[in-house]
Amino acid sequence: MAKIIRLPTELANKIAAGEVVERPASAVKELVENALDAGARRITVTIELGGKKLIRVEDDGEGMSRDDTVLALERHATSKLVNAADLAAIHTLGFRGEALPSVASVCHLKLRTRARGHDAGTLIQVNGGVLGSIREVGAPEGTLIEIGDLFYNLPARRKFLKSDAAESARVSRLLTQLALGYPEVGFSLTSAGRQVVRCVPAKTMAERFYQLYGDRPDLIEVGKEAGGLAVSGFVAALTEHGPSRGPQNIFVNRRIVKDRTITHAIIDSYSRATIKERRPEAHLFIKMPADRVDVNVHPMKAEVRFLDQSVVHEVVRRAIGEALGEAGAPGLKFQTMVTGRDGPTPVPIPGVMTGASIPSRWAPVSSAFVGESSVSLAPGRADAGTSGLRTDAGARPMIALGQFRDTFIIAVDDEGIVVIDQHVAHERVLFERVMERLTSGRLESQRLLEPILIELSANQRQALAAHAEALERLGFE
Repeated sequence: MAKIIRLPTELANKIAAGEVVERPASAVKELVENALDAGARRITVTIELGGKKLIRVEDDGEGMSRDDTVLALERHATSKLVNAADLAAIHTLGFRGEALPSVASVCHLKLRTRARGHDAGTLIQVNGGVLGSIREVGAPEGTLIEIGDLFYNLPARRKFLKSDAAESARVSRLLTQLALGYPEVGFSLTSAGRQVVRCVPAKTMAERFYQLYGDRPDLIEVGKEAGGLAVSGFVAALTEHGPSRGPQNIFVNRRIVKDRTITHAIIDSYSRATIKERRPEAHLFIKMPADRVDVNVHPMKAEVRFLDQSVVHEVVRRAIGEALGEAGAPGLKFQTMVTGRDGPTPVPIPGVMTGASIPSRWAPVSSAFVGESSVSLAPGRADAGTSGLRTDAGARPMIALGQFRDTFIIAVDDEGIVVIDQHVAHERVLFERVMERLTSGRLESQRLLEPILIELSANQRQALAAHAEALERLGFE
């Protein structure tokens, strides 16, 4: 008897679903991308319990006939490819013909659709991959898909899902990305009866960006065409005190992807413009001929492979570099450097050595500046013979010479020049202080006389709700 058997279709679909549908956001992605491929101009998404209980996606696309609706639920049935040559230049978001049957195999699915120009629509119900009733119904042009009890027949997958708030935040983040890539399409997301995302069709990318993120004067526009590529979007401006990390949305031919080549090009652009290590916020849109990029390299189509990887890297790097240069960098400013025949004398450094005596010779510095884990940056007593930084045994002696751009302390020791980011050091002091008080139960908070009102994006609101308990423990109400 043969040991190798042919898997039943139902089991094969469940295995495929494990690769394609990882969580509710994965199902939403597949359904919304199908709607975009169908030419939809308005897409409405509704979820309950983070998508675990219900996912509803409705669009005004071209819809499907009765025969196409039945075929769409079979694996490897698609209208987007005809032969192998089509794989060399894919222009649609979907192309494998496995998304809908994979989703249908792990939920209770209802599909209602009516093709443009047809008098009646079709309603199909599928339970765990098993086709149920098929009937003719009245319906508007377009498609409505409802997913109920996702992973009800895969308890192992369901137990690995996060909280409702966390899963809802993932869906919100995904829809924000898709809306950014398709500004001409209207998007709406409702979670637990509350509208989270609402974007009417926009005429320009700048208009859509404002709908999603509001006014962002801290971002600069990028635009460049070279080597057969067109790069556009928005990236973080160079600032002295801005965040060093931020979200990155990368689109290749309107497909949201994660790509190391482009990510490295972004980081490389900033490393050439500033000495501060950064992984900055970036929203980039790259257009290129479809035959120069392979999108069929990842089960969830989240990665791509470029035919000319080095060209892509260089064009993206130059596009950002030119944008940063045109925006202008902050002026360089050194404070007065010390001089003297008997040896250097440290100058006062505002905000770091305030209130401390400044010795005329070598002064020990905290081990935090030499790579050890302890942090001792509190001002010392004048009679202790320190330079304002607490003395630790075995610390390297340093002399502070001055400041660079009100950000870095320039010092020397017996091995050479030392550059200290005083803002990072100060942040570490505050962090250690908060952690010590949090551990000892002595963390206190103070109410503001007048609350500060801030605008949050949909993703930020979802993240706030997901971490409400942790923030409350930290003193935020």
